[in-house]
Amino acid sequence: MSIVGFFVLTVYTVALVYITLYCVMQFSLLYHYKKGKKEAPDGVFKKRSSKSREKVSSLALADSAYQTTTFDRITEDHGEEEEADLPFVTVQLPIFNERYVIERLIDAVVDFDYPKSRYEIHILDDSTDDTVDIVRKRVAYYKRKGYQIEQIIRSDRKGYKAGALKDAMPFAKGEFIAIFDADFLPRRDFLRQTIPYFEDKKVGVVQTRWEHINEDYSLITKLQAIQLNVHFTVEQKGRMSGNFLLQFNGTAGVWRRQTIDEAGGWEADTLTEDLDLSYRAQLKGWKIRFLEHIGSPAELPAEMNSLKSQQFRWMKGGAETAKKMLPTVWKSGLSFFQKIQASVHLLSSSIFVFVFLAGVFSVPLLFFLGDLIEMGFNKDFFAYFMIGLLSIIAVYYVANVQATHQEESLNKSILKFTFLFPLFLALSMGLSLHNTVAVIQGYLGKKSPFVRTPKFNIKNITDTFAKNKYVQRKISWTTVVEGLLAVYFAAAVIGAIYVQNTTFMFYHLLMAIGFGGIFFYTVRHLSIK
Repeated sequence: MSIVGFFVLTVYTVALVYITLYCVMQFSLLYHYKKGKKEAPDGVFKKRSSKSREKVSSLALADSAYQTTTFDRITEDHGEEEEADLPFVTVQLPIFNERYVIERLIDAVVDFDYPKSRYEIHILDDSTDDTVDIVRKRVAYYKRKGYQIEQIIRSDRKGYKAGALKDAMPFAKGEFIAIFDADFLPRRDFLRQTIPYFEDKKVGVVQTRWEHINEDYSLITKLQAIQLNVHFTVEQKGRMSGNFLLQFNGTAGVWRRQTIDEAGGWEADTLTEDLDLSYRAQLKGWKIRFLEHIGSPAELPAEMNSLKSQQFRWMKGGAETAKKMLPTVWKSGLSFFQKIQASVHLLSSSIFVFVFLAGVFSVPLLFFLGDLIEMGFNKDFFAYFMIGLLSIIAVYYVANVQATHQEESLNKSILKFTFLFPLFLALSMGLSLHNTVAVIQGYLGKKSPFVRTPKFNIKNITDTFAKNKYVQRKISWTTVVEGLLAVYFAAAVIGAIYVQNTTFMFYHLLMAIGFGGIFFYTVRHLSIK
């Protein structure tokens, strides 16, 4: 029994060490995020004369001041910008079966306050349903109004989104390529706010912060927002401020066409083509500029199966990209610490493997703990790993309470965070099996199709995805196991009371809530009609 006990302890400890190191590295990004805020707050291009138009402008004003600034203010000292002086932009909208949201996306892009002679819209339509007809009619309508808009249809979906972007490049006339997924609603001034940053000739990508149209729709959307807020504040800006590699997030950003070409173009050998191209571009010397102060509204997945499909693609694609790019990163001329940060970034999806292992092995450890203590093990050893929990609490607190773009009062934000953060931890734990399967498949090289996240045009509490043709109706084996794991951890809570050892009780309670919640919502949303 002692050998088995030590094996269980070893696996649990290794998993805990990995999780703690990951959390500490996240805290290091928080340090750089805060430091970057003090030293170089996001800002705008200062006013300049026409003679200095070709020079790189300084960025000086704070985020709050930027929100009321438009591209027109850049040139207010010398009159209206000539249309011919504005760079030509191609806006690409890669879509697949988006009947519920495609019209609103096209309407939003057509409404850009950018001269319609200086940008074109390409809908990269791989759809197999009536989305094709919806797009065709919308394109014809706007063509009659003088817009440069085209529907590009391929004969097959080879390469999925990456393939669509690659195949559409020969048709693009733009010096810059803006990309939006179907669930986004870009603001009118998007191009005028982002294009000026390319005056820095080293900038190859400009990425904006995702905002959430339907954050308050349900508990599921609120918990998703908590995680995404971290990525689009502490992680992205922290990496940029620390001079580490960051990423284009697949949408709500703009590429310099030259950057795409020099980096080797879009490749479809991973499910996260955006992360892959981002790294290849930066290793070629290009910079990614992340703009925390510019938000791009988007729809969060409103039902559990859509969230799972999104998570699976992100986690598996992250593992595939790590497998592909890590050797190149370590052979590059980056500094040692840049390579470490890049590795943590690329391996971030693997955190779910260790969360799952820690959870599963903590239950038998609970019952071996008495024997291990008698043999000299000091359970206070686990207290050292609290540094990981404290680190991640700090990161999420800053992103969801202190971030400058938050519109709620401080007290309300704190109360909201205090209630939601434990539930967010439970949700993350509950997704650990599902995401572990995705990560393992990614590293093993198992190929799977690009399963896009369905969008339902969900904006507020009165909207519904019932009777939606894109809702999944088939239960998977992982959902069954998630239900069993909920019982497993609930039994561990009861067992802890029985043996009078509450060491892991709160942890097991969160695991039970997490897996139980994932199972409940998955089955419930499968049955909604």
